[in-house]
Amino acid sequence: MTTAAALRPRHDDRLADRLARSAAVTDTGHQLRTDAFDDWLDARRRAHHFRVDRIPFAALDGWSFDPATGNLGHRSGRFFTVEGLDVTVGQGPTARHWQQPVINQPEVGILGILAKEFDGVLHFLMQAKMEPGNPNLLQLSPTVQATRSNYTKVHRGADVKYLEHFTGPRRGHVLADTLQSEHGSWFHHKANRNVLVETTDDVPADDDFCWLTLGQIGRLLLRPNTVNMDARTVLACVPAGHGAPHALHTDTDLRSWITGERSRHDLHTRRIPLARVTDWIRDDHTVRHVHDRYFRVTAVSVEAGNREVTGWTQPLFEPVGRGITAFAVRSFAGVPHLLVHARVEAGFLDTVELGPTVQYTPENFAHLTGEDRPPFLDAVRAAPASAVLYEAVHAEEGGRFLNAESRYLLVDADRAGLPEDLPPGYRWATPAQLTDLLRHSHYLNVQARTLLAVLTTGAVQL
Repeated sequence: MTTAAALRPRHDDRLADRLARSAAVTDTGHQLRTDAFDDWLDARRRAHHFRVDRIPFAALDGWSFDPATGNLGHRSGRFFTVEGLDVTVGQGPTARHWQQPVINQPEVGILGILAKEFDGVLHFLMQAKMEPGNPNLLQLSPTVQATRSNYTKVHRGADVKYLEHFTGPRRGHVLADTLQSEHGSWFHHKANRNVLVETTDDVPADDDFCWLTLGQIGRLLLRPNTVNMDARTVLACVPAGHGAPHALHTDTDLRSWITGERSRHDLHTRRIPLARVTDWIRDDHTVRHVHDRYFRVTAVSVEAGNREVTGWTQPLFEPVGRGITAFAVRSFAGVPHLLVHARVEAGFLDTVELGPTVQYTPENFAHLTGEDRPPFLDAVRAAPASAVLYEAVHAEEGGRFLNAESRYLLVDADRAGLPEDLPPGYRWATPAQLTDLLRHSHYLNVQARTLLAVLTTGAVQL
């Protein structure tokens, strides 16, 4: 005999409409007009003291290189370590092998945005947060952006504000909640919990926080270095509808192709002591590649008046140049599609995740010619202005990377002259299909999620 139980709908059919209504409100929110945002952010910048200085490794407080392994870690054993990674992709004579430094941060952090309805429109509580690696230091971040070491107060700092809405027993209605990867080229198996929670409680905005509509955030995504990476990845997970129920490939076919890509690639990685990594040199200020490519490990001293801890030192990864990250866009029977690339990155937990059509730092490939050049890179770089549907420079994760910027683009494939024949590892998918994949973990990489957030917030409509 079955017990009586109250059944609930499996999906919130009203949510997509509510999100679309929020995305349509672009000029004025409950708290702030969009054209007043710069003044608000400048006021937050003036309200606190911020400073970041490069320092030698010897000046790091609490961080040191292990004399046996050469690994760079904190005396608490928490936060993260800089170790070595040995990587082999493929088998036989065509296999690629290299070694590199990598960030090992096994703990799962929380990237959470709190939502609340004002006057019938969903708003999102965003934070003006300082990160030492941001080119302009202060950017718009999620309500909560914290590692486990942070919110368990290993650093003995202040409490993380609004954390109870994401971890407490009284947290509100969950709109999205998945584990998503971070940069697979620089992190080893790193994932964060990307979560959106709606509340009906009265939640006053602290001085460094503001309520914005989805459309207002979309307008800010048109500006360089304004919305940080952690906010962008959570916003990509917003379960917005992108219309167009038809696609070039069915959802089942797309998932089958991804499974096939994961099966056909061999990726073998093992952590090794940083002291044993070949082709990398350590001096007093940096760990760098012998040809000055890829990135450097460096150290900084930080002062930040509005952080849980107001001063600290830490290592950061600094790329050698600005990246270029782009989705090619092409319509089939009137339905816009994005050209995804099944990317193998050494730090991915699942070997392959879908990335943008192009995701490279050009300086790292300047020495390559002909067929050795990355597919589509040159075509995207040479795309005429008429082909560019979206362009903005955004910083990558400012808590671990120093001045790591990428030029993010949406490019019309036909106007840019991209060929119709695709090399292996590429496939067309609709934005709606990619949004559906983000209901699950480890399908889209963090760069693809940034560009999807541009569409989810309505910053660009294809």
